[in-house]
Amino acid sequence: MESVTSFLPAAACLASLLAIPLIILFRKEEFLRELCTFAAGFVKFGIVLAMLPLILDGKILELTLVEGVAGLNVPIAFRVDALGILFALVASSLWIVTSLYAIGYMRGAKEHAQTRFFAFFALSLSATLGVAFAGNLLTLYLFYELLSLSTWPLVTHHQTKEARAGGRTYLCYLLGTSVAFVIPALIFTYIKTGGQLDFSSTAILAETDLGFWPGAFLLMAFIYGFAKSGLMPFHSWLPGAMVAPTPVSALLHAVAVVKVGVFCAIRVVTSVFGVDKLSAIGSAIVLSWIAAFTVIVSSLIALTQDNLKRRLAFSTIGQLAYIVLGVSLLHEFAVKGAVLHIAAHAVSKITLFFCAGAIYVATGKKYISQMKGLGREMPFTFGAFFIGSLGVIGLPPAIGLLSKFHLVMGAASAGQIALMVVFLISTMLNAAYFLPIVFEAFFPKGLSASDPRPTIKEAPLACVLPLCVTAFLTVALFFYPTVLLDLADLFAEGVGIGTK
Repeated sequence: MESVTSFLPAAACLASLLAIPLIILFRKEEFLRELCTFAAGFVKFGIVLAMLPLILDGKILELTLVEGVAGLNVPIAFRVDALGILFALVASSLWIVTSLYAIGYMRGAKEHAQTRFFAFFALSLSATLGVAFAGNLLTLYLFYELLSLSTWPLVTHHQTKEARAGGRTYLCYLLGTSVAFVIPALIFTYIKTGGQLDFSSTAILAETDLGFWPGAFLLMAFIYGFAKSGLMPFHSWLPGAMVAPTPVSALLHAVAVVKVGVFCAIRVVTSVFGVDKLSAIGSAIVLSWIAAFTVIVSSLIALTQDNLKRRLAFSTIGQLAYIVLGVSLLHEFAVKGAVLHIAAHAVSKITLFFCAGAIYVATGKKYISQMKGLGREMPFTFGAFFIGSLGVIGLPPAIGLLSKFHLVMGAASAGQIALMVVFLISTMLNAAYFLPIVFEAFFPKGLSASDPRPTIKEAPLACVLPLCVTAFLTVALFFYPTVLLDLADLFAEGVGIGTK
């Protein structure tokens, strides 16, 4: 693949970063403040779109920002490949929709400190694209930490005792694991490779002598260090972060934070170790079974949750483990499925969180047991919830079917029948914790069409329109997945498994 020097990756990161002073400047003018947020979102998305044809043409975009850090021969650098551009497309496009939703939600719920909210929201998106475009392990780590710090004020936005406790758990898990695991793993990799940390067509550790257990320990240090992927037992921060406003939950679960975790996991497997190295030493099987355990246990816990956002949170833990499990199988179909599931889960899960927030804004209800019959009064919201559920379950006509098909076929083709069964059992559990919500909303037991209806209406248009847009995307990407498939193919080819 041809490498091309380009300033576009830096411009994409700067687009939302430069909006922050304007958001603060217009803090007393809601319209201008929100206009700056939207303008930055559209500019960022436009820059990412401008890079897409170059990546589809087989090029790699590169840019060195700083030649070396702290005397190390490791630059701060960007490198945009198929995986990075796919993640950037998801994050930048959904930021626009989430911004519209946040305006409706924050106004409808009469939230305080909205300027601070939008400023840190913009900063978190800059950090997210920094991770997507990172050209080496050091750059990836720095932007990963910046994302943790920039999202902490969003998690603690309500400033209640519960919010502060959730924020402490959030930082302790994410900063604690990265310092305890990633830094030693980075130092070991730097020493072992003679200072080579750059992502390229050849994996960083491809020529390094590693056995099964040393490889397994190093692999798990990286994976658990990038704990935003939510693998058990370092998953408790994710349900705890549900004390945040719903737009933040949507950001955490669909747009930025957790997707950064699984993005890093894919980078570690394919660009740090490499498929050939992990296949040779066999260490990936440890990661596969930890991910499989997380898939099943999180799904079972989700079944027991009455709080809708907590059910969605445990569902997210399981869906993230799908991606980690897929890439750990080291098979072409499974790796492509993992990449596709980043986009599929993003549009489906953000729809579900938007719906949860719209229900709360319109009714004040946040428990599933309180939502019986609400589908009659909020048909757009619960119709979108049904579509989002189909996406997470992996049923037509939703994009989740495409990614889960690749994951299941990858497990079967790799000869891992037990892990294939894990995917199938989890899919049934997904249906068990989502479909009854929809059924009870539209066809509640004990209520007839002649019964008096509660005086409930849909949430404000700024809340309902985004969830309709993301529900539409969930279906549209099922019928028009060409770009996603092309990017998944290019990535698989770039890491050396496109011919397996």
